Amino acid sequence: MDKFQKTFLQEAEELMADLEQALLRLEDDFEDEQCISEIFRAMHSLKGGGSMFGFDTISSVTHHLETIYDQIRNHQLKANRVILDVTFEALDHLKNSLLDQQLADDYNREKHQEVLAKIESLMTETEAVPDELESQDAGQSMATYYIHVAPNESIFANGTNPLYLIDDLSALGECMILPSMAEVPALKDVEPEKCYTQFEVLLSTERPKDEINDVFIFAEDQCEIQVEMICGGNLLDFEPFINALQAKTLDENILGYDAIKDLVQLHLDEGSKSLKTRKKEITKTESSIRVSSDKLDELMNLVSELVTTQAQISLIAEQKGIVELTELGENMEKITRRLRDNAFSICLVPIQVLVTRFQRLVRDLSNDLGKEIQFIASGTDTELDKSIIENISDPILHIIRNSIDHGIEPADERVRKGKSPEGRLELNAFYSGTYVYIQIKDDGQGINPESIKKKAIQNGLIVTGDQLTEKETLELIFMPGFSTAEEVTDVSGRGVGMDVVKRKIEALKGDVTLASQIDKGTTITIKLPLTLSIIDGMLVQVADTKYIIPLDFVDRCYEINTLKIDEDESQKHVFEGSMLPVLNTRACFGLAAYQGSITQVIKLNYDEFPVCITVDHIIGQYQAAMKPLGDHYETQDEFSGATILGDGSVALVLDVMRFIRHQLNRKELKLEQ
Repeated sequence: MDKFQKTFLQEAEELMADLEQALLRLEDDFEDEQCISEIFRAMHSLKGGGSMFGFDTISSVTHHLETIYDQIRNHQLKANRVILDVTFEALDHLKNSLLDQQLADDYNREKHQEVLAKIESLMTETEAVPDELESQDAGQSMATYYIHVAPNESIFANGTNPLYLIDDLSALGECMILPSMAEVPALKDVEPEKCYTQFEVLLSTERPKDEINDVFIFAEDQCEIQVEMICGGNLLDFEPFINALQAKTLDENILGYDAIKDLVQLHLDEGSKSLKTRKKEITKTESSIRVSSDKLDELMNLVSELVTTQAQISLIAEQKGIVELTELGENMEKITRRLRDNAFSICLVPIQVLVTRFQRLVRDLSNDLGKEIQFIASGTDTELDKSIIENISDPILHIIRNSIDHGIEPADERVRKGKSPEGRLELNAFYSGTYVYIQIKDDGQGINPESIKKKAIQNGLIVTGDQLTEKETLELIFMPGFSTAEEVTDVSGRGVGMDVVKRKIEALKGDVTLASQIDKGTTITIKLPLTLSIIDGMLVQVADTKYIIPLDFVDRCYEINTLKIDEDESQKHVFEGSMLPVLNTRACFGLAAYQGSITQVIKLNYDEFPVCITVDHIIGQYQAAMKPLGDHYETQDEFSGATILGDGSVALVLDVMRFIRHQLNRKELKLEQ
């Protein structure tokens, strides 16, 4: 039974996530019948599973909620904010109870009784829908109509264009238009002031018949109109019928309602079979299985080992000069790369899985703070490694919390500034190369650089007279303990804990930047790698040590006479007519000067301007399986990890952004583009 209970708990978590998402959509439209049905089905599944596997807490709560949403579904009750607030509260309690089914915790036990009491009060206090509303059709189901439009010859003289009528019909649903040109005379006999064309239209729509008739309300005297319902459902989805109809129109100009009705009867059965077959194909395409995350981790570990083994085979083939083994190694490299990409795609998770948490946070905080906030999420199909998804949620939640509490003004203040009383908070995710960018943008009061400088001076972070750019000033909020909030609230103040946000993102080998305009808003951009497991890099050597430089940062490579490289850690040289800053890697690592005649220089993309670094040798492109450095080397943030080479030696993976930033900060250099 333990195995089945564990399976139910996994399913319960998914059901609760779907339930929360449906509730958030229902809050935007209390008449959304699809959301109501989804909520009812989720409640029903939770109740049934809870009863079967002994989760009485879940079944007792969902039993009454299911009854309420069943009444809403049957139009006996109206959904409203009070019902939703109680449902959200019950949902939070259900999430907590998954780990405490026996309600051993006093808080959970008291909360359970409180939630049950609120649900029971809903069942007695919520007013039923009036009888006259119950008798109304709750929603028009899909139906297909036949419409014949025969304009009078003189319709143009009255300023009416029949094509506009057809456009209005098309706006009501899915249309198939069959024009008839049978009455059009020979070109020499055509009178431009007369209309010779008739139309037959098949319209599949959820709109009632009266709304179709309203299209012709100002043209009734200028057209012969016939509107008849052919059948329920979307007839235009049945390909056999559409094919037969198109073939028949080649032989006849005006088919008429009766002929089309007969055609429907002949092909409806065949069309239904086709529709069922298509649904089966769709189901087959979208089928999925549940896999333990531990198994995915093991898969990535095995792929990493395979990458290392493939590198060993290629190295042996090169050293021994065995042609057959070289070809085998090349084929294995192709297969390994495809397997790696496939394993990556399996382990990638869309950001959409986090959006419900963000929506819920915005809803709850806006209610608590009395602010009107519209939350918009885009690019949520953007995917990230599941390990990154698991760790990025809290930093984004903290940023959103800061934006709502301290960034977006109260409604009355926004109105005084000429803004909409409703604040706007946007989350946008998108790809750029092998990186994912997540932007959180609000239209609030922004951050005043002068206030930041003042606070920084008070906290001893800078001294009066320090010359900082606007970007450098804004980045001060990422320093520990820095805050621009005048008083600490229960929620947050802009800047409180932002150093923690930055550290967590940097731990994921990402970066975070901030841009702000006073009274325009603030945008925080998070840059993250797609995965932390395997990267494509350039293998280089400095002295006796080999390093991996991620290919995404490599722009191009140069050669320079070693005599031109001085012993300074940072210098400048001209490449292709441009003066570029160059970091002497040997000097940065405290090594003796290079004795070779030619030094390799690699141009790297860094922030707004390129930076070059020197290496002794460029060995070539390398597929690196990333391994952590371990606790003893966690302070070496210039390196993001290590990899095992084909000969068994270890190469360090250079963290380009942190290495360059560290060198610039150490020397307090101001490099110009």
